[in-house]
Amino acid sequence: MAATARAGALWLLGQVLAEGRLLSELTGTAQHLRLDPAERARAQRLALETLRGLEKADRVVKPYLRKMPPLAVRNVLRLATVELCQGGDAHGVVNEAVAHVRRGKRTAAYGGMVNAVLRKVALEGPAKWAELRVPHLPKWLRQPLAEAWGGATVAAMEAVHFAGAPLDLTVKSDAREWAARLGGALLPTGSVRLTAPGQVSALPGFERGDWWVQDAAAALPVRGLGEVAGLSVLDMCAAPGGKTLQLAAGGADVTALDISEGRLARVHENLARTGLSAAVVTADALAFAGGPFDAVVLDAPCSATGTIRRHPDLPLVQRGEAIGGLIELQAALLDHALTLLKPGGRLLYCTCSLLPDEGECQIEAALARHEGLRVMPGAFDLPGVAPDWRSDDGGLRLRPDYWAERGGMDGFYMACLTRG
Repeated sequence: MAATARAGALWLLGQVLAEGRLLSELTGTAQHLRLDPAERARAQRLALETLRGLEKADRVVKPYLRKMPPLAVRNVLRLATVELCQGGDAHGVVNEAVAHVRRGKRTAAYGGMVNAVLRKVALEGPAKWAELRVPHLPKWLRQPLAEAWGGATVAAMEAVHFAGAPLDLTVKSDAREWAARLGGALLPTGSVRLTAPGQVSALPGFERGDWWVQDAAAALPVRGLGEVAGLSVLDMCAAPGGKTLQLAAGGADVTALDISEGRLARVHENLARTGLSAAVVTADALAFAGGPFDAVVLDAPCSATGTIRRHPDLPLVQRGEAIGGLIELQAALLDHALTLLKPGGRLLYCTCSLLPDEGECQIEAALARHEGLRVMPGAFDLPGVAPDWRSDDGGLRLRPDYWAERGGMDGFYMACLTRG
């Protein structure tokens, strides 16, 4: 079990790189790291920085290796190299790395090698690191993105991915005041952005539920519905609940639906913390027969390729094989969502994907399948929305390279649909 943040980060790296697990799946199990909340947050940060810099770290270390060591040892070298090349204290980084390797029965023999390699990295690594290119996305993802958006745009996205993501908050009221209080920036679309937040649960306003964590891009879809007070709204794939909270804060009568009881536990926790209310239902969305509703929000299961700046483990774990099945599921969910609307009701469709097949193409296909269905082009005439974010079909296409100088945003596609 982990006793330090670095040991915790190595455990997380092992789960991702050896077990093929996403960091988002480890939220509960991270308690087993036996670290206090602040150190757990540091372990998470170190793991994320290492995953973002994995390609660079491997290139820095490779010239010092005669043969490739086991994965557990490589991960120690990777973590230490990223720290050293980003200005970490050489004495502490190297000593803890060597001690960690020597404690393991299967890795103890590599202690001397790790010490020798990292001493060289401490001296020569930072200069090499600065010369290396920004890490590329894997080919299975980079190729279709280049076809959709062009090579220069993909390179700009990769630069934002490598820089990492600030923390965005959606606040219940007076975003400007909260930006000042938390030492953050008020974004043009109304979110509050923090660049060095530290432990989130220790920030003012967390325990009272004055705000919740939600990327600025993810906060825009619900705003496309406009005034929701008094409306019945189904959040069709609700977990972890950011859009449910937005709807409830706006005065809607919300039903939060999700197939995963475990993921809905986060929704219950967030509702309780913020003092907001919603009916929470565990069920398969395709079999759900409630309503009819004034509006349905369908944040459909997708490849999540728009969230890589916050989840650098995603392209390392996924290989693209599941995208075809996700596209079929999205279409089925969209079709079913239309049956749950009142006459004249609105369907808000969105995905945190950079792939047009999961966004623009889904809407094009839905319009062809359903007579009278149309996109509401003015839905996203919102403060802070730039003209070039608008898609040709009347929706909104967001990309990580937008607001690059501010820290970027998640990739998202969204469109508001109605009949007639």
